[in-house]
Amino acid sequence: MLAKMFAEFAYEGVLVPEPDGQPTPPGGTGPAPTTADGDTPDTTASPATDPVNAPATDEVSYRLPEIDGVTYRFRARRGAYGHWHVDPDSLAPCTDPLRFLARAHHDLLGLAGDTTGHLIRELTATLAADVRLHTSALTAAELADLDYADLEGHQTGHPWLVANKGRLGFSASDAAHWAPEARRAHLLPWLAVQRGMAHYRGVPELATPDRLYREELDAPTRTSFRRALSELGRNPADYLWLPVHPWQWDEVIAPLFAPQLADGTIIPLPTDNALRLPQQSIRTFLNISRPQARTVKLPLSVLNTLVWRGLPTERTLAAPAVTAWVHGLRDADPFLRDETRVILLGETASVTVEHPLYDRLPGVPYQYKELLGCIWREPLVPQLEPGERARTLAALLHTDARGRAFTAELVARSGLTPHEWLCRLFAALLPPLLRFLYRYGTVFSPHGENTVVVFDERDVPVRLAIKDFVDDINVSAQPLPELAAMPDDVRRVLLTEPPGFLTQFIHSGLFIGVFRYLAPLYEAQLGLSQDQFWSLVRAEIIRHHRRFPELAPRFELFDLLTPTIERLCLNRNRLHLDGYRDSPDRPHAAVHGRVPNPLSGS
Repeated sequence: MLAKMFAEFAYEGVLVPEPDGQPTPPGGTGPAPTTADGDTPDTTASPATDPVNAPATDEVSYRLPEIDGVTYRFRARRGAYGHWHVDPDSLAPCTDPLRFLARAHHDLLGLAGDTTGHLIRELTATLAADVRLHTSALTAAELADLDYADLEGHQTGHPWLVANKGRLGFSASDAAHWAPEARRAHLLPWLAVQRGMAHYRGVPELATPDRLYREELDAPTRTSFRRALSELGRNPADYLWLPVHPWQWDEVIAPLFAPQLADGTIIPLPTDNALRLPQQSIRTFLNISRPQARTVKLPLSVLNTLVWRGLPTERTLAAPAVTAWVHGLRDADPFLRDETRVILLGETASVTVEHPLYDRLPGVPYQYKELLGCIWREPLVPQLEPGERARTLAALLHTDARGRAFTAELVARSGLTPHEWLCRLFAALLPPLLRFLYRYGTVFSPHGENTVVVFDERDVPVRLAIKDFVDDINVSAQPLPELAAMPDDVRRVLLTEPPGFLTQFIHSGLFIGVFRYLAPLYEAQLGLSQDQFWSLVRAEIIRHHRRFPELAPRFELFDLLTPTIERLCLNRNRLHLDGYRDSPDRPHAAVHGRVPNPLSGS
């Protein structure tokens, strides 16, 4: 964790390591030049003779300014986008991240006292989760044999955010029970909420809730729900049904909706007897009793990574409309529909429950406007072809306790060369994302958790699946003909960005958020240099440009190949901007300086 802290804080300019001046390790090139804001030019090496054991790039010795009489030293390699890779074995004289934070929080990191206090709690919870993962860690070979649902419980969390499993609100027993790494399937209770307070939305095929409930609940369960309401003298037709996270029920719903529980506006129902497994996002559950059933996404008033993990009322209402619109773009486009065969895991139905007070009070912290609701998402497994299997993109960054990369295991199983396998990965991921960006001015945030790679029976990447539309789709603020027919309810909820910033979602979500880590990992274990890695990414983009020359003005409008890009910062937001303060609006990534773009031809 300390190595990650140094690396990510240095990347975001929170820390500015200094060349140490001590002798450079064998094979090193000496201290790297640094710019005023701490950026260092990318100096990647050629492939090593023994790529598995040789360092990926030359290491340089660095130090931090003395704090509390201690000078921290370490060795690091630099990479694309100003990346830092700190060697954990080189840390000296101390390796305790909590002790470092206690020393550095004021003078070196510039943190307020309340931020430091909460951050220590988040880091400690993250370390505890890491220990739980370590005690039951599987080898890369064993992980490669797991199915999509089970593999989720072995992931280590966001690679960029240091406190990536803080889950403020969970007790120790809560974490042991509900966290993904607990790998425990659960029965979810359901609630009946009176229409008027609860609102249903669905795609055209699910225009009424009755159709959804017939598909999601068996006949005995539907009968038991109706009986429970009738026995209380209530008309079942007056209510909508939705599952609720048991933690949310106990901690939030029962206390904050007590008047509605007392007057029968909300009525507890039995479980539907389906076992569901939490995914990496914590609040999303896969139905393992019925893999053909939809995934449910539930609000969870836990602060994790940057935000409270609730379900915003307006966005929950709009989710099915966003799905219908995005599906319409794909289904009318032969390249997306027939050639890339991209899977869009639609959010096809939702029930939203407003709080009678909080939802009407301006300035209330946003966490109180995201308390109760459910989004039903299309399941992945039924959309796979025979022999195909799926894994989240985040899994490609995993390294087992023996140091074996999960990606290296997949490459070995595929029978392809590392170069060929990587080309296939980029050919699966990039074309649909580029098509949506250039043709429709629409961009997903393709980070590791919501981007899924579909593999064939030989573990070769073949296509892309994407989820989380209503939260992670952004559209061009500059009017485009293709956006003119966007429905008003979709237009109201989707965020818009100027074209120059819209590309940031691909840069930061995919290239910086995933490839920045995959490139050095691939170099270290599979022998393909980082220069070659990024040249293959650029080549796939150029290939797309040549395939669709009629879109040349869009390639300039949405320029992925510009020499530099703004540096988005995730940790800096928590440290220096929003901290842990309540706010009426969800926080966003901070922007601090610029970094070189490895895809630029200049």
